[in-house]
Amino acid sequence: MPLHPQAEALLRQMAEQGMPSPESMTVAQNRAMMGDLGELAGPPEQVARVEDATAPGPGGDIPVRVYVPSVPGSTGPLPTLVYFHGGGWVIGDLDTHDGVCRSLANRAGAVVAAVGYRLAPEHRFPAAVDDAYAAVVWASTAIAGYGGDPARLAVGGDSAGGNLAAVVSQTARDSGGPAIGFQLLLYPVTDRHDDSPSMKQNARGPMLSRAWMEWFTGFYQSGPDDGMDPRMSPARAADLSGLPPALVVTAELDPLRDQGVAYAAKLAGAGVATEHLPVDGVFHGFIQMAGVLDPAREVLEHAGRALRAALA
Repeated sequence: MPLHPQAEALLRQMAEQGMPSPESMTVAQNRAMMGDLGELAGPPEQVARVEDATAPGPGGDIPVRVYVPSVPGSTGPLPTLVYFHGGGWVIGDLDTHDGVCRSLANRAGAVVAAVGYRLAPEHRFPAAVDDAYAAVVWASTAIAGYGGDPARLAVGGDSAGGNLAAVVSQTARDSGGPAIGFQLLLYPVTDRHDDSPSMKQNARGPMLSRAWMEWFTGFYQSGPDDGMDPRMSPARAADLSGLPPALVVTAELDPLRDQGVAYAAKLAGAGVATEHLPVDGVFHGFIQMAGVLDPAREVLEHAGRALRAALA
């Protein structure tokens, strides 16, 4: 499984810096490192405006950052994407994924509402899930005030954020709304107890190791049985029918690759219109590196087209 040349060059640069293994670092150190990786997104794309807002949540107000793109010729409200950042439910924030959200807003021609859900270990499972669903409920009415169309609503996220998008899609179906028209799942976490070949082949990374995944889930879980709960492992839901159409993106060199592939297959098997996009030669987290990786830019373009088509 050869690395994409740009990915190989990036990993070589990072290795020369001599960074310790993330699972050996503190939560604060990992959060700082995630912030530094934000530079790999490249110069921030211009959008028409960015506004900070709050959504009411079960644990207090949830920070939301709303990106409104410039769409020449548009005469009505724009479709809306509620986006959940990655970071293993422990690290990452609105700033680390600013570049991704700007890119998706421009490519999809959609208002993007990025959600600053509560993080572990300060707030363990299911706090992030509760905040994610509350933010979608908020967007289903309040997004009209930002030029978004609540009748054309999608959810999306990368890694742990993809997990939350998948879980929120199930929760909305089971709770009678809000109506979600599409789910964008970028290398999502779908099964806490996955022991597939990619978990073994890519156990040492690059960028995400099996040990680091255990570090994340160790902080996120409230108890040993949480991993069997579909709100943590959406692949373990008894029924996946009636869910929104999905685009599932997987990375070849990612420990989570096979669980993403399996979730896409389960969705399709349940009658959900599903596209699986495998990306060769790249690793977990690559979507945040569009400033240095062509495959990241290509996937953002593809995701934008998929969102436009689904929410037309």
